[in-house]
Amino acid sequence: MQLAAIVISLVTFVIGTALAARAALYIYKVVRTGSADTTRFGQPAQRAATVVKEFLGHTRMNRWGVVGVAHWFVAVGFFSLVLTLVNAFGQLFDAEFVLPVIGHWLPWNVFVELIGTLTTLGILVLMAIRLLSLPSRAGRKSRFAGSIAWQAFYVEYTILGIGLCIMMLRGLEGALEGVDSYDPAYLVSYPIAAAFHGTAHGTLVNLVYLFAMLKICISFAWAITIGVNPSMGVAWHRFLAFFNIYFKREDDGATALGALRPMTSGGAPIDFEDPADDAVFGVSQVEHFSWKGILDFSTCTECGRCQSQCPAWNTGKPLSPKLLIMSLREHAFAKAPYLLAGGGKDMEGEERATAEQLAGVPAAALAEAERPLIGTAEENGVIDPDVLWSCTTCGACVEQCPVDIEHIDHIVDMRRYQVMIESSFPTEAGTMLKNLENKGNPWGLATKARLDWVKELKKETGIEVPVIGEDIDPAEVEYLYWVGCAGALEDRAKKTTKAFAELLHTAGVKFAILGKEETCTGDSPRRLGNEFLFQMLGAQNVETLNAALEDAPTKRIVATCPHCFNTIANEYPQLGGHFEVIHHTQLLQHLIDEGRLLPVNPVEGLITYHDPCYLGRHNKVYTPPREIIGKVPGLRNEEMHRHKERGFCCGAGGARMWMEERIGKRINTERVDEALSLNPDIVSTACPFCLVMLSDSVNGKKNEGAAKEHLKVVDVAQLLLESVKAAPAAEAEPVDA
Repeated sequence: MQLAAIVISLVTFVIGTALAARAALYIYKVVRTGSADTTRFGQPAQRAATVVKEFLGHTRMNRWGVVGVAHWFVAVGFFSLVLTLVNAFGQLFDAEFVLPVIGHWLPWNVFVELIGTLTTLGILVLMAIRLLSLPSRAGRKSRFAGSIAWQAFYVEYTILGIGLCIMMLRGLEGALEGVDSYDPAYLVSYPIAAAFHGTAHGTLVNLVYLFAMLKICISFAWAITIGVNPSMGVAWHRFLAFFNIYFKREDDGATALGALRPMTSGGAPIDFEDPADDAVFGVSQVEHFSWKGILDFSTCTECGRCQSQCPAWNTGKPLSPKLLIMSLREHAFAKAPYLLAGGGKDMEGEERATAEQLAGVPAAALAEAERPLIGTAEENGVIDPDVLWSCTTCGACVEQCPVDIEHIDHIVDMRRYQVMIESSFPTEAGTMLKNLENKGNPWGLATKARLDWVKELKKETGIEVPVIGEDIDPAEVEYLYWVGCAGALEDRAKKTTKAFAELLHTAGVKFAILGKEETCTGDSPRRLGNEFLFQMLGAQNVETLNAALEDAPTKRIVATCPHCFNTIANEYPQLGGHFEVIHHTQLLQHLIDEGRLLPVNPVEGLITYHDPCYLGRHNKVYTPPREIIGKVPGLRNEEMHRHKERGFCCGAGGARMWMEERIGKRINTERVDEALSLNPDIVSTACPFCLVMLSDSVNGKKNEGAAKEHLKVVDVAQLLLESVKAAPAAEAEPVDA
């Protein structure tokens, strides 16, 4: 028995180690096929701290309650119990072998007992969760829909088998030691030791050989399996995740939300005024992704948290962030032999490699290299165009991913090539782009229309809104109010604009606007993929803002649109524009706290607040709007099921505002259905795009008789103004003589 156990274990160990090491080297080579990216190496100490924090704290996973706790024990057990594997090798040669120094140390034995047990229980919990949410039962609602099931189950059963072997060996060790009463060193395994009480010594020894062999063989059979499946993300993520987290986009450990990365070629930002002749615009081939992109694809563990939160997937559209990343991973690894042999095509489609270089490349890899990255099933494309254009860039996928995959950056990079090189994008978006180029706003309205709301406000209230540099000196301005295209030109959004301006006037805030000098910030064209138009609009705005605020003591800007807020605050620094930017809800909360605004008049009704994606997830502004609502007398606030970090998109982001939804349920309808389940009197938000999308759906529901006629959709600023405004004076009653 001992000889067989030794031979089988050592053979499995040698083969498993060799194959796993070879696969690790191959993964490294595949990742290196991506383009250069030199932005991932700053602040090494901070990056290392982020890895430790995210792993030991399980900062993403623990948002999911029991799943996070169970996974923590499985992850920690995988690495911390590796010495039990060393111990098992020793037991092959001596059944009573213990590790030197710590083998009889009580804290170590208690640690093995506890972590071994909790790892086993943890994997049982995860297996139960997977079985209860099988795609065969839950369909698209299962976050495991589309995942490679056999790989996941194989990994889980492997961990379960190893955990059971650890506890069985602990019990046998106790029996060999003759433990006949409770002992802290056998905190959990004592019942197993007791069960073998009285068993012959030779039998116990053979059982140790057997279970030591099983533990080793299960472990290295897993190594063999991942060694022949280098794209097996559900297994390799436990190694690659550390690197993926370390090399995440932000040095400070923040998620890859807010700003989009500048468009790069060869690792350097493209100079749009004088681009290099060989500059690559966007991503049209998998090797155009940066090496970090390829690492992202390789790290995906197929957990489906991104998928379960994605507004496109939840409304019947073909986009699943998980399936998109999996498709890119499988394509990258299938194409890798061709790329590693020197293959690749230039922008004209000419092959760079010689026939000799490609002579030994498998036919399957050569065929994979011919597949278009974006294309329909008939074209044998890797990513279908409907998948690419379904994304709202809401950030739910990036926010939820436990291994820090940067889905939005990859989607936008693919869009950039489609828009700027192929001119291939939804036709409705073309109208928006043309209007931006000609008129500086997506509706194509005349520039002078940007001041119509100012005239309306003066007519309604007598309040005059000054234009900076014309009616007021920049040195007198506390805040430059960036109105935005929707706020100035869209009728429903103009109500928010006027309400906010009236509140600023009431609070005595010195503010001004740019008026006709303002133009679109470029949020929509950039997220559509037209980086050139964004650069043009952005440069114009930065120049305008710098000139307008040149003499201002502080370059302080307030915006009612989260998309404008995000662009000016997070993206204009890429263009040389550095401003202090806040959202209007932040300023209003501040004014209430200072006592400059007093909400006193009750606004009766049940209210539910919708988190705008670009205010919430992208910029972490969750509290101010809720505090404002909380200060308005009479309102009863109730949260929708999906709120804050898990808030559900309105459907307008990522330039989807300008594209028709032709597949599945409308995203705004899904969100309004969720709101209506609370039977509210008011649906509130803090974004003009959200206001339009939610209003459209609520009006449709009213026409169907599915919503109360008095239900209204309003911005937080409108609510506050209603409460701040003095109530009409009651008619005086006659006094008795």
